[in-house]
Amino acid sequence: MRRATNPTRKISITLPGSIFNELERFLSYDQSRSAFIASAVAMKMQKDNSIYFDEIPTSDLLSALEYRFPKDSPEDVLIQSLLQIFTK
Repeated sequence: MRRATNPTRKISITLPGSIFNELERFLSYDQSRSAFIASAVAMKMQKDNSIYFDEIPTSDLLSALEYRFPKDSPEDVLIQSLLQIFTK
């Protein structure tokens, strides 16, 4: 018999009843709770290791770009204008 390259492990988790009930309503009869939860955990871990720009304040993003372009270039003028708006 071949062994799985990424074998599964059995764990026990505790969920609030409201989340469990919502999960049960969300999944169809033939969908696996385990597969859904494994996918959700993987996505959460991937998100935590990634930069999501919508979570960074606009002023911080603009500050990071402030010195990227030559002084008085069109890009610099735009960034300086936006900084004035978002740092008020």
